[in-house]
Amino acid sequence: MSQAKARVKWVKSAPRKIQRLADLVRGKDAAEALVLLKFMPHKAARILEKVIKSAVANAKHNFKMNEAGLRIREAYVNKGSVMNRFQPRAKGRAFPIKKRSSHVTISLVSGEEA
Repeated sequence: MSQAKARVKWVKSAPRKIQRLADLVRGKDAAEALVLLKFMPHKAARILEKVIKSAVANAKHNFKMNEAGLRIREAYVNKGSVMNRFQPRAKGRAFPIKKRSSHVTISLVSGEEA
């Protein structure tokens, strides 16, 4: 069973925010997921849309799969590194700010294999 993957690393967005949308598209057809993400107002929707398009291109060019029958088999988001920043507060104190990053992975299979 051949599967096409696409991965984007070091996305400047928290994993929790992207994971919400990854849960929505998991198991759907790739074309259906792209239409669904296109009309969502989230920044994470743009990120997932790019990764799915990249996975479709990988399936088409590397594995000679039919573009119409692709289904999202896996869609997961892993935690990347965290940049620690500090916001100055009153009386010389500091308030920590965590700038999180993510790694997004999408895996596609053809429709009859799913």
